[in-house]
Amino acid sequence: MKLDTKALRYLTPEDWRVLTAVEQGSRNHEVVPTPLIITLSGLRGSSGVHRSISTLAKANLIARVKNAKYDGYRLTYGGLDHLALHTHLKHSTLFSLGNQIGVGKESDIYVAASPTGVTHVIKLHRLGRISFRTVKANRDYLRHRASGSWMYMSRLAALKEYTFMQALRANGFAVPDPIAHSRHTIVMSLVDAFPLRQIRDVPDPAGLYAELMEMILRLAKWGLIHGDFNEFNILIKEEVKERVPEIGGKDESVVVTDGNDEDARLPTTTLVPILIDFPQMVSMSHADAAMYFNRDVNCIKSFFKRRFHFTSSAPGPFFEDAKKLVGRDGVKRLDVEAEASGFSKKMSKELEAYMREVGVDVDREGGVDTEGDGGTEESEESDGLADEDYEDPLAQGERESTHPERNPGDASDTIKVAVSSIDSGTRVLSIDDKT
Repeated sequence: MKLDTKALRYLTPEDWRVLTAVEQGSRNHEVVPTPLIITLSGLRGSSGVHRSISTLAKANLIARVKNAKYDGYRLTYGGLDHLALHTHLKHSTLFSLGNQIGVGKESDIYVAASPTGVTHVIKLHRLGRISFRTVKANRDYLRHRASGSWMYMSRLAALKEYTFMQALRANGFAVPDPIAHSRHTIVMSLVDAFPLRQIRDVPDPAGLYAELMEMILRLAKWGLIHGDFNEFNILIKEEVKERVPEIGGKDESVVVTDGNDEDARLPTTTLVPILIDFPQMVSMSHADAAMYFNRDVNCIKSFFKRRFHFTSSAPGPFFEDAKKLVGRDGVKRLDVEAEASGFSKKMSKELEAYMREVGVDVDREGGVDTEGDGGTEESEESDGLADEDYEDPLAQGERESTHPERNPGDASDTIKVAVSSIDSGTRVLSIDDKT
């Protein structure tokens, strides 16, 4: 599904109220009756509402459903996109939207800019976009679940990812900086790095392998399992450090030399793995924790064997050993902290059940949609599922979270992704652009 933002330029305040009314009505109706839209919009006179409905329908932000028993409209992904972007604009989180830089089975990623010109990334969750063939086959399951709509699940996935990114970032994990969250979208920092799946060769496969395994164990120590720890969700960043000749230096970034060694003055390049994509993250206390943990470990082992022809002589790591690390040295459990911050066990179970039911709980080889638009937006049933009697806990006052201590004018911790800023003379990665 392509993100067309032209309508943002000319929608009136009345149009936004009508679009918001359709969103509110979608909590209890697959197709929102037109009289209910008029009531929820709070506008005087039905003529203005009908005019706004016509404008929104022409922009594909709402749509009629064929063979409906009554006159009404459903909210499309385009409509939800516009509502989220409008919220980010109102809160001065974003100012402009750039090119699409990533497409997955269940999300789209775009470059964006803040009002101060800082480059960010916006991720739009689209649960159900590619898996709706399975959803339709399991319509009975969704009809009897309070949380069975694509809209609720996409918002839930975004909330979960934003919550865990905040917790991980605050505790020193290498993840993008979460900046803001609204509905099914997350705004985060843009990282200058390459996906592991695009890297053809590294100078020290054993060192990188050990660092990734250490990251899995460190997550376990803090009570978490990524659940999808593979080459699609790991970025490799090249960090260059100047080697300063200094006698008796104690700083780790300072190389101790006598000042005469020319090689010692050259910059060194370090590979730093950065973890992304957290909707499938689970607790170490999860009933299937051992399966998720072992799957993460085996994904890295099989990739390194296949791509770098490297096989570690050390066995493991094993889940039983990882369990002994949980909470060690007095570290807090981030799974408990995430629950306390608003993403409850009930939400986690609903999202997990949905993702398992439609088969989107793991990225597999070839799981990236390279055609750019794998959606079924024009399908009359593709993004409007029966959810007659549920009350959306995320909709009780729309949550738009913003980084609490961030200075929007500070561009120092936001880096551009499309072109690496590292000079080619210091690059140590061999990149395969066709991967």
